Amino acid sequence: MKMIKFTKKGIYCIPGKFYLDPWLPVEYAIISHGHADHARWGMKHYLCHTHTKNILKHRISDDILVETLGYNEPKTINGVRVSFHPAGHIIGSAQIRLEHKGKVVVFTGDYKVKDDYITTPFESVKCHEFITESTFGLPIYKWLPEKVLQQQLHDWILQNKANNRTSVLFGYSLGKAQRIMKLVEGLDEILVHNAIYHSNNAIESSGIVLPKTTRLDGYFNKADVQNKIIIMPPGLLGSKMLTRVPNAATAICSGWMQVRGNRRWRGVDAGFAVSDHADWDGLLQAVKESEAEKVYVTHGSQATFTKYLNKIGIKAQEVITEYGDNELEAAEAKKEAIT
Repeated sequence: MKMIKFTKKGIYCIPGKFYLDPWLPVEYAIISHGHADHARWGMKHYLCHTHTKNILKHRISDDILVETLGYNEPKTINGVRVSFHPAGHIIGSAQIRLEHKGKVVVFTGDYKVKDDYITTPFESVKCHEFITESTFGLPIYKWLPEKVLQQQLHDWILQNKANNRTSVLFGYSLGKAQRIMKLVEGLDEILVHNAIYHSNNAIESSGIVLPKTTRLDGYFNKADVQNKIIIMPPGLLGSKMLTRVPNAATAICSGWMQVRGNRRWRGVDAGFAVSDHADWDGLLQAVKESEAEKVYVTHGSQATFTKYLNKIGIKAQEVITEYGDNELEAAEAKKEAIT
């Protein structure tokens, strides 16, 4: 019996009668992580990792029905053994492993195989069918080790301080912001925008310890932020709030910075390739270590990555999903900016 089916509502587990990260309302949704393209409003029942529960409640609604599991803690649903395994993407992110009558399917959600200083490291899971993203599924994408990336950020911030400038780093409020906080921890006081502050509260309410930060609202005293470190959502690029920051030196933290650099963003001073997704080598590593007989590629550079997998003898197929929705991300960034 076939275990999964790609439908107009999302990825459906046929024997389990539930969906994986559906994009339309369903009865039972198993959620890989808290980003808006994977965790949406309207599900009657949510199942997620323990550290994702309060993130979902913060981002969707406090009155949603949410059940949780820890990593490697199985639950049987209609005869399907379900378990979560670290995805290394953001705090609480999980690969979803399904087992039924001896067959194993793994849905990665979004993931990163390189270790960082804040997320639970990626865990390779063997399976018969592997459902993977390919956001950065091109050979040009190769991430630096976290220690090297950290040194780059430290050098930039210290140079800014020497030049009497305030370092402003842009990253999404969930996932990227917390990683940046950890990378720059200890250099100086870290001030975070209101949207990041609320995401931090949701994360910390699950028992996670984050670097110490100070909440930054729109009425800050300029003298209080001079030469400090500020983290803002990308939606605040070009905002009035940014113009109030004294002698601001601005930087985008995104995997796209490796190729597009600061030309992609008008008016920023620097770009750092900080990504919560696997690079080319990471994607190949995850696929090969899964030992899957069939690979489904959901979003990103699907055509290139799928073609390459088939070329090297790994049976792969592109599937149409609504993950990595740029319009959804843009709407979320705009919401963050006015929160």
